[in-house]
Amino acid sequence: MRELMPWALRSTVLSAVLLASALSASAATTVLNFDDLLDGVVPMNYGGLNWSLGGWTAFSAPAAPYTANSGAGRITTGFGADDASSLIDFGQAVQFEGAYFAGLGGAGLSFQLFSGGTLVHQSALLDPSETPTFLASGYAGLVDAVRISSANHGEFVMDDLSFTTAVPEPQTYALLLSGLAVVGWVARRRRPASN
Repeated sequence: MRELMPWALRSTVLSAVLLASALSASAATTVLNFDDLLDGVVPMNYGGLNWSLGGWTAFSAPAAPYTANSGAGRITTGFGADDASSLIDFGQAVQFEGAYFAGLGGAGLSFQLFSGGTLVHQSALLDPSETPTFLASGYAGLVDAVRISSANHGEFVMDDLSFTTAVPEPQTYALLLSGLAVVGWVARRRRPASN
């Protein structure tokens, strides 16, 4: 008669399967639409990001040409601000997709993407208009912070900022599978010999 899998091994296998599911589910795209914010300063940890170095303000009242892409909420930097005041810190490695912008022509926007404090990429330039337009980061690598560079801060709004949390690398899955193999080997060696 064939023995059932020992409880400890079943528990370990189940834990590993749940861990693998959690790792694959952790790669979720987040879109911040700012519709849940009250008018005023963007809270320091809004959306799980660190906005403390930036001078971002949220508002929801209609104001052409500062058109929201979705809903009514959107954010802007202060008039006369500099690029350094627009930094958004993700606090972890993410793949940054981009955001929608609207505003006065001549504001000239681009993203500066950082990893570990080093500039790794700068996006294309977007001249905003009243029609919200998506500015893609143009970078497939991982970053931990983004700064909005503009000729005229305060003359644009940002909406629907989107990013994806880092997907575990293949080495993570290889390590998980090798751990499962070792657990299976140990369990098999501990099984008493049949008489």
